[in-house]
Parts: sequence; structure tokens; C-alpha cells
Amino acid sequence: MTEPAQDDRVAWHFISADEAASRLQASYDDGLAEAEVVSRRAVHGENRMTPKAGKGPLLRFALQFVQPLVLVLLVAGVVTAFLGEWVDSGVIFGVTLINAVIGFIQEGRAEDALAALARSVSSEVTVLRGGCKQRQPSTALVPGDVVLLAAGDKVPADLRLFRAKDLQAIESALTGESSAVAKHGDALPEETVLADRGNMAYAGTVMITGRGAGVVVATGDRTETGRISRLIAEAPDLTTPLTRKMAVFSNWLLIAIGLLAVLTFAVGMSRGSSAFEMFMAAVALAVGAIPEGLPAAMTITLAIGVSRMARRRAIIRKLPAVETLGSTTVICSDKTGTLTENQMTVRELYAGGVKTTVSGSGYSPDGKVGEGEAVVGALRECLLAGVLCNDAGLTSDDGHWAIVGDPTEGALLVAARKAGLDETALLKQYTRLDEIPFDSARQYMATSHQIEGVHLAYFKGALEQLLPRSVSMLAADGQPSELRKDEIENAARNLAAEGMRVLAVARLVASAAMALDESTADAGLEFVGLIGMIDPPRPKAMAAVNTCHAAGIAVKMITGDHAVTALSIARQLDIAKEGETALTGVDLAALDDQGLCRVVKEVNVFARVEPEQKLRLVRALQTNGEVVAMTGDGVNDAPALKQADIGIAMGLAGTEVAKDAADMVLTDDDFAAIEAAVEEGRGVYDNLVKFITWTLPTNFGEGLVILAAVLAGATLPITPLQILWINMTTAVFLGLMLAFEPIEENVMTRAPRRPGTPILDAALVWRIVLVSLLLLAGSFGLFLRELALGQSLPEARTVALNVFVVVEAMYLFNCRSLTRSALRVGLFSNPAIWYGVLIMAVLQALLTYLPLLNRLFATAPIGVRQWLEISAVGLLAYIVVGIEKRLRERR
Repeated sequence: MTEPAQDDRVAWHFISADEAASRLQASYDDGLAEAEVVSRRAVHGENRMTPKAGKGPLLRFALQFVQPLVLVLLVAGVVTAFLGEWVDSGVIFGVTLINAVIGFIQEGRAEDALAALARSVSSEVTVLRGGCKQRQPSTALVPGDVVLLAAGDKVPADLRLFRAKDLQAIESALTGESSAVAKHGDALPEETVLADRGNMAYAGTVMITGRGAGVVVATGDRTETGRISRLIAEAPDLTTPLTRKMAVFSNWLLIAIGLLAVLTFAVGMSRGSSAFEMFMAAVALAVGAIPEGLPAAMTITLAIGVSRMARRRAIIRKLPAVETLGSTTVICSDKTGTLTENQMTVRELYAGGVKTTVSGSGYSPDGKVGEGEAVVGALRECLLAGVLCNDAGLTSDDGHWAIVGDPTEGALLVAARKAGLDETALLKQYTRLDEIPFDSARQYMATSHQIEGVHLAYFKGALEQLLPRSVSMLAADGQPSELRKDEIENAARNLAAEGMRVLAVARLVASAAMALDESTADAGLEFVGLIGMIDPPRPKAMAAVNTCHAAGIAVKMITGDHAVTALSIARQLDIAKEGETALTGVDLAALDDQGLCRVVKEVNVFARVEPEQKLRLVRALQTNGEVVAMTGDGVNDAPALKQADIGIAMGLAGTEVAKDAADMVLTDDDFAAIEAAVEEGRGVYDNLVKFITWTLPTNFGEGLVILAAVLAGATLPITPLQILWINMTTAVFLGLMLAFEPIEENVMTRAPRRPGTPILDAALVWRIVLVSLLLLAGSFGLFLRELALGQSLPEARTVALNVFVVVEAMYLFNCRSLTRSALRVGLFSNPAIWYGVLIMAVLQALLTYLPLLNRLFATAPIGVRQWLEISAVGLLAYIVVGIEKRLRERR
């Protein structure tokens, strides 16, 4: 027999079930023969996803050393080793190693999204082979296998259904559709989108009611779930705004240092100095200008941000993701389970011509029907019908409520509980005598009971099926009345316009026990009421969306759910305004990439969107220059989560696939936690900028001092070893204290940084130049003064060295806020600053007065006069920067 190919181009939902069997050379009556199964498995392989070859631990560790800033550290280490300063070289390489280890640990969790996908479809399945039913592992399936499905089964492969009896599936993880989807075997139009293909059952989805059978049309990588895994694998590992900016910044820094070193060497040689002497001067300048502490400071600042965010229920999987949130300009959010509860909730009841609201949300029975008054008449009958004509169950585990079965039916039980109707007691009291199961073609179900001596049949289903069969209706007091068809239809339209799913309830009263069949409904029903339900927004989501808007961040909803439902939720959350429309997957398919880039700027709600289209939307926003955060919890969200600048997954309801593709996981699934995460991200970025603004004047000042000495033909005021002491000790004990700065008050009222904005703006560059010049004047000036007063070279160099440290300590307080006075920030709001200054003071005293350190670093003790002069320079620098900030604030 010729092997059937798994052809991705076949629209299996479009062809008939018989044609599908013919193409696959399958028999619905007998299934495949064992020999045929073996033959096909040899061609198609096992029904599992191909795992992606990941980077090994050694490669991942090695890659930590090829980042631009780490290369800067390595250059510094090589230079100091060349000078023979093995201790200092060892310190620098030690810092590099620590930096690499921290990054390796934070990023070391392998991206096992494909392994999670494989786990999500791994199960046993009932298959028909050789005319006999067998239980086989899902990995054993091949195209053409006939699979039998029942309630509770996880679908093992993509199936074309040929038989379905009351079969319904939950497909939210794949499509974003929060309601159960009815299944059937009929062919559908070719343009039918994935979420509407009722004749298909997709790998990884779950059957909740009924029975059915289908033929395997795709296995492994060729299933819809496998296609998503390919999209994940194809999505590049994007660099973050911070890493991109730091790479550019580091490159420019290296170029500037190299040019200054060459200039120093050339100038000295032109003045007749020896080549060796000028080479040492150029090396000293390079060592001084390289900010050795910057990579470690960046890593530690990000790590502190990770710790802070963990306390606010956000777990960071990759360090730079902390800062990326701070620069986010657009948040693309999935609807189901992210902005909403992912728990169907009855919101309105229409019974006896009266509309009644139901409070509360989710599966918890906390809430009221109406104002809490006694439920009687048609309203009670409506709720009673929802309980008795129902196959779901309601469970509670340590205060956590959940449903067993169809979420729609579960919502009816919760609503009844809010009215004091306990389904367990009612089902025992009014046992089910007969039933008509739900069928997608019939679009209703029915059950019969004996209630207080009266035989009743309750019907629940689509309005268009039950209303035409009704001849009367229950009035509000529970008495029969004339059917007001137009009024009922208008009420249903109003509920649907609010994005609700609408169920109709009717009943049939009989004098004796009745056998239910399809003709029963034609006897003339009594219409009871309408039930409107929706997957409601999360309570804190609206405030979080508004906070994002205030922070200049656009919020867009991208969902696989219906457009009407999506728009309704979006308007409730202020994502969309009245009059705005939603674009569907069909609309997106008609747009080319340029058209999509235009549309995505204006439209905020995208509905009935498939996984590839979510990916296109994220890419279109990135093409427009946006920094995109994508939230989601389903398998269908994973490719877009990985493509986004930062992917945010839900920790409780999220699939393992989504969590493993994301950069950040919210432990409480609350969209509102993103607000806190953005705030922390902006705080982290602020602290990094503060550190850079603080450290660069030291490096530039040291370079200027070396250059000025060469130009003046003077002895070097500070040696390379002394420069290393300044850079390494102050970076650790002074600069890193800025990482503990609390978040400033105005951080969430500022617009997000645009992606092209440099790390340092013109004002900060000017401040760096100003402080560098103050360091040059203070250190070189006092150095020359000490020599002129007859002090020794070690004493003069000790004075110059201490000028750098004291000015850095005073300037540290200026950098606690880049725009406001240190006094306005609060002198003691960051105790770490004071601890750092105290430790640095002790270290400088040891360097100045301890004989061992005097010999190692060529320093010498100095007197009170020198300390007063040094302190005066530090105080002057603090005052000058304070005046500059005040003048700039007044502009």
C-alpha cells in the first residue's frame, strides 16, 4: 500500500469525512492493520515533537564572556597582567568570573518549551486497529489511525472527526476560546478559521462531554501544536533595549579610550619622551578610562531588581528582562485568563419579563442574585432549570472553588448557589428520570423530573431552538402568561451586545411521567427565561490598564475569542473606547506587512486571531519601533511570548509551554502585577543610569589627569595600580550602593523611553564632563601644589588619589537623584549609601597610613592640612553639581 503523506496543504475541515478516509487510506470500521501501522511509523516517525537542540552548559557559560562590557573587563585584566600586576589582574578576572557566573545562573534554565509541548500531548488513547479496540500510548499513533474519544480524554493528535455524539471540547489553550466548543463530523467552508473548525479535534485539547471518533490527519511536528512549536523555535532570541544600548555605549567607550591612549602616546613621543615611558602612560590612561565595575554593577543592579520583583509576585527568568519592562511602550495582552478570570460567570438573568443582575465573579458562590431578596416565581424556576438540566459539578478544596465539566454549566450552578439553591440537595430531591443529551445539531438538552407531584421537563439551549417551540411564558410571579416573543428577542440581543453568551431556558409540564425524545419539545414549551454569562474581567485589571495608560504605555488585546466578546471586555477595561472596532483574523489575513504596520497603530482589539497572526502583530509593532511586552497563558500564546521584547506568562493558569517561552512569570496571574513590574523596571533603569553618571567622571577624570600630565611634561599624578584601587574599591563600596536606591515618586507618570533614546542625554553628558573637569582641576592642582611645597612624590600622589575618592563620595549623594537635590530625596532613605561611605573612609585611611599598603601602592601618610584641602575640593564639587541641577530644574 502506498504511504499517505501528511500534507500541510490539505484543508481537512473542508473535505468530507469519507474523502479524508480515502486520502489517508483508512477504514472507519476496522482501523489500520498492525503491519500497516509499523510501515507508516517507519515513514512518519513517532507522534512526538522534535526536541530543539539547545546550547550546552559550557557554551552558555562561554557566551557570558562575549558581551561588550565583559570584553572591557577582559581588556583591563590583560593590560594589568601585561604590567606584571598579577594581584590586580587576578582581581579583575575574578570580577569577570563572578559576573559570568551570575549571568549563567540567571539564564541557565534551558528553554524547554518544545519539551513542555511534548509533555502536553503525551497520554494513552483508545485506537481501533484490525477491527479491535486497543489502548496505546499517544506516541504510537500514525496518520490514518482511528481514534475513539470520550469525555475527559486529551486529544493525542490532530483528528478529522467522522462521528460525534454530544461531543464538546475545551480548546482555550490553543485558540483562546473560553467556552466549550461543540464538535461534529460535517464538512465546513475552506475559509473557516481554526477556532471555528467544529469537525476537527486538535492535539492537546480536552473533551469534556459526549463521545466521538476521528481519523488521525497529522502527528508530531505537523499537528497544530507542533506548528506552534516550530514558530517558537523560529522566533529569535531578541536582545533587550538595555543590552542593545549598552553594546552601543561600550563600543563608543572602547573607541574613545583607544583614541585617547593613541593620542597620549603620540603627544609624548612628539615631546621627546621615551617610547616605554609613553607606552606606560597610555596604558595608565586606558586602565583609568575603562569602567571595570560597570558590568558587575549592571548585573548586580538587575539581580536586586529581580529580588524586588519576586516580592511583588513577578518571577524573572532572564536578568535584562527587568529593565525591558521599564522601557516597554506597548503591552499586548491575551484576554482569556489574563485580563479575565477564565471562569464563566452568570451576570444577568431575564425571567418573567424582568432583568436581574448577579454579582460576584468566577466559580466562588460569593455574590447575590438581585439585591439578595428571596428568589421566587420565574426567576427561581430559571435557576432551578439551570441546576437540574445540567451535567457539571461544583467542588471546593480549601476555599478554592472549581467546576467539573462544561464551564458554561458550572456557571449555572454557581449562580444558583448565590440564590441559596444547592445543586447537591436539589439533584437528590428531584432525581433525573430521563434526558435528551446535548447535541450540536439539536442545540439543546433536556431532563425530566418529578417536583412536588408534578412531572416537568426542563430544556436548556440556544434561543433560536427553544423560542419557536414555546407557546407561552412564565410571568414574574411564576404563573403562565402570553408569550412576548419580540420582548424576549430584544432582551437576548441586548445581552449579546454586551459580549455575553446567552442561554435560553424553557419547560414542559405534564400530568404523568413522560419519555423524552426530540418530538417532546414540539408539544409546546413554556418559556422560562434567558441567562447571560461572560468570562469577567479581573477585578484589578481596569486600574492596571489605566495606570499603564498614565505611564504612556499602550495596551492592546489580542485574543482567539469572538470579536463581540473581546470588544465588550476591552471597553469595560478602557482598552477600547466606544465606537472603536475590532479586527479579526480574517481581516488580518487580508493585510500585507506594510498594511498591518499601519493598522496596528490605531486598532487596540484583535479577535479570532491564530498563533501566526499573534506573531505577525508583535513583529509589526516592533517594526514600528515599539518595545513590546506580550502576556498570555496558553499554548497559542507561546510563539508571540518568545518573539516579544519581553514575554509575560501566567504562573497559575499558564501552560508550561507559555511559562517556558516567557521572560517573566506572574505568580498570581493578575494583570495588575504588570503595573508593579513596570514600576520596578523603570526604577532599575534609573539606578543603572545613576551608576553610569556617577562612575564615568572618575574614569574620564583619570584619563584627563594622565593626558594633562603628558601634555605638561609632568610626572604622572597617579599610577596605574592606584587607578585600579580607585576604580575597583569605589565601584563596589560607593557606586553599587546606588542599586539600593528606592524608586522615585514620579516614575509612573513619565512617558516610556523611546527605543532610540541613548542611555545618557545631553544634560547628563554635560554633568559628566563638568565633574571630570572638577576632578582634573582638583587632583592635578593639589598634586602640583604638594610638589611645589616640597612634599615627596608618594605624598603628592596620595593627595591626588584621595581627591578622586572624596569627590566620588560627595558626588554619590548628587547622583541619588539625577534631577532633584539629595536633601529632597531624603538623607537616610537609602542607608546603604552611608555604610558604603563609611567602609570607603576606612579603606582610604588604611591605604594612606598602613605601611604594608604604602609599599604596595606607593602611597604615604599625609597631614591635616592636606585632608582639609581634599575635603574642600569634594565639598566644592557637591555644591557645583547641586547648583547645576537647580539651574536646569528652573529652565
